[in-house]
Amino acid sequence: MASGGVVKKEIGGNHDVLRFGVNDSVKGDLAPPHPLQASVHKEAKFWADKKRFGAEAIYGSAFNIRKDFDAQILSKFQRPPGALPSSMLGYEALTGSLDDFGFEDYLNLPQDSESFRAPDMHHGMEVRLGLSKGPVCPSFN
Repeated sequence: MASGGVVKKEIGGNHDVLRFGVNDSVKGDLAPPHPLQASVHKEAKFWADKKRFGAEAIYGSAFNIRKDFDAQILSKFQRPPGALPSSMLGYEALTGSLDDFGFEDYLNLPQDSESFRAPDMHHGMEVRLGLSKGPVCPSFN
């Protein structure tokens, strides 16, 4: 296991279905799981590039560079593991994803599950610092 609680795949090793999932293989890394997903990502990238080009035409290139720096800073900020989950509110406000309301926002919330366990903050920090092994927040039995 690598530092930070991230498990890396070994090249040439056996594929662990329970750890990495059924579609997580070389083919899964190259191709999207569904043909429609490729077109959705392509369209999202097109509109993001168009929005970026428009902002550069109006405000100059420094605006996009500043926005990229802010996005890098806000995407790395996370609350320590504990009772409150990290919301990444600043990053969501910067990218505009606050306006997106998907099914994951109201279905299958882990806090509503009967098998939910409160996270242990001390164990989570030990995993994050590489002092302990296991998931940062084992929330299900």
